[in-house]
Amino acid sequence: MKNMTLSQIAGACGGILYLGDHLLEKEVAGVVVDSRLVQEDYLFIAAAGERVDGHDYIPSAFGKGALAVVCEKAPSSPLGPYILVDNSFAALKEIAKWYRMQLDIKVVGITGSVGKTSTKEFISSVLEQKYQVLKTIGNFNNEIGLPLTILGIRDWHQLAVLEMGISDFGEMHRLSEIAKPDICVITNIGQCHLENLGSRDGILKAKTEIFDFMKEDGSVCVNGDDDKLITIKEVKGRRPLRFGLGLENDIFATDIVTHGLLGSTCKIHVGCDEFEARVPQPGGHMVLNALAATAVGTLFGLSFTEIAAGISSVKALGGRSNVLQNEKYTIIDDCYNANPVSMKAAIDLLHMADTRKVAILGDMFELGNTEKELHKGVGSYAASGRVDVLLCVGALSLDMYEGASSVKQDNQTALEVRHFETREALIEALPDILRQDDTILVKASHGMGFEKVVQALLA
Repeated sequence: MKNMTLSQIAGACGGILYLGDHLLEKEVAGVVVDSRLVQEDYLFIAAAGERVDGHDYIPSAFGKGALAVVCEKAPSSPLGPYILVDNSFAALKEIAKWYRMQLDIKVVGITGSVGKTSTKEFISSVLEQKYQVLKTIGNFNNEIGLPLTILGIRDWHQLAVLEMGISDFGEMHRLSEIAKPDICVITNIGQCHLENLGSRDGILKAKTEIFDFMKEDGSVCVNGDDDKLITIKEVKGRRPLRFGLGLENDIFATDIVTHGLLGSTCKIHVGCDEFEARVPQPGGHMVLNALAATAVGTLFGLSFTEIAAGISSVKALGGRSNVLQNEKYTIIDDCYNANPVSMKAAIDLLHMADTRKVAILGDMFELGNTEKELHKGVGSYAASGRVDVLLCVGALSLDMYEGASSVKQDNQTALEVRHFETREALIEALPDILRQDDTILVKASHGMGFEKVVQALLA
């Protein structure tokens, strides 16, 4: 890794190197916090987590060939060089910050309330048509995951596409300082993390901290259809590039033709120019992702042919609007996470199906003192002619059930709506509820563990 010698690493994180005088100028080959991922000449950062203490795995790390370890407690029987620090996670951030400054690479930072991951996939797929790209893997988008992602950049990478997620004020400021993005993309301002951020204005303030360490000649791309994001008039002397469905945006789409769960086609306009695009993922929000990718692609000089190829090549991720099929059902696996905006978007996606529509919806977390109202709102939305069966799961989703039941009673619809206290109770009841050829949406906050519902349906 470029300029990542033991002496430089110790200096970057303010640590003291022991037993490493003979290896001061030796570069590490990689950096990990999981001892199972250690390879020859890696740096292992031992930290005390909620469940395990990484210090217990220092001998194992050296046994796998670690060059050195970063730790808060000196090993009782050190098997190799170690860098002693006050806080291992803080050291990780400082090391990543140092490494980022050594890299001659452009960074795209992506944030927003909804759609960060799918937008990241679209942007990466487009940029991969011309460049070697490193992108955030899984949910490595926080103050531990982002530094690890940056430390995964190698000499052959030309661009990095980084997802940046937060739940409180100040976090994005710190992430921006580590990533130092050249391009900032904000997907929308929704209703996530209201418990800490208070309101959509608070969310806007927290998300726009991404600009704090953006390069001075950097660019900003925002969803021009979002009422909060359009209030951003200028960042570091430059007007944001706006994408959206509205014709007033710099980049917009027309002639959108939906093909149900098979995605859509559209015409994408960039200034006075236009091109045809096939968006393989279903849902109107995926067209917005394609527009965001077009915005970034144009900034990096890709042709319309390359951008269209990248959009059409996007693959679905498990847990994020991923359409699965077996001999009984079509399943929309969207169980990675949930908030009111993404819930309604997923319900709209289910509504595209031409079979009986079953929505299995669970609790949405971190909504603060508006959680009851927001759960009721999702239930009402689902019950307003969009689904045939609504199965609400969890303590908070009792309000979702009540919201749907109220709409059913007022409209005298044939909607079947039921509530289950636990995921296990739902799974046990599914065989008596579902029918052959049903299309089933599965969605809840990640902590509900709804991937087990998807597994049960596939089984």
